[in-house]
Amino acid sequence: MSILSSIGRVAARYAQNRTRYRSERELLALPIELRKDIGWPEILIDAQNGPRICRAP
Repeated sequence: MSILSSIGRVAARYAQNRTRYRSERELLALPIELRKDIGWPEILIDAQNGPRICRAP
């Protein structure tokens, strides 16, 4: 395993997390009624971790 592959893996993980965070922010910006109408997952507000998207069981 080379240093470059390790850096590439870290960069890919960072990009994935950043994309997920952006998506969560966009979902939170939508009105609740619109989120329900299009069937997006419920967004829970956790005091410790902030808002997170949860899927219905």
